[in-house]
Amino acid sequence: MKSIAVIEDNKDNRLLVRSLLSEFYAITEFETGFEAFQGFRNSVPDLILLDISLPGMDGVEVLSQLRNDERLKKIPVIALTAHAVSGDREQYLAAGFNDYIAKPIVDEDAFLQSIERWLTRTP
Repeated sequence: MKSIAVIEDNKDNRLLVRSLLSEFYAITEFETGFEAFQGFRNSVPDLILLDISLPGMDGVEVLSQLRNDERLKKIPVIALTAHAVSGDREQYLAAGFNDYIAKPIVDEDAFLQSIERWLTRTP
């Protein structure tokens, strides 16, 4: 079973993502980027869903550190964020995210398709 790390500080958002994905993927949840990096010492996920507005270290900073780590830099990272005004998608893709999904998740099929697309891509 493929593994997905969810880095999200909002408990309700983590619960929603877990309910949508746990039947298909092994889900690991982290409230902060710092917690995620500690967890990644033991286990490297196949994909990361990353909130932008996190306490301490925001999602763009987390992404930057992921991309600078040899063990983690090739993991697909999807921005999962409430930042959904015009231009945000382009901004986050330009920052190095592989994909962008706006919260709240209104199209569950598109959400699942995005994840599946990145988990089945050929490196």
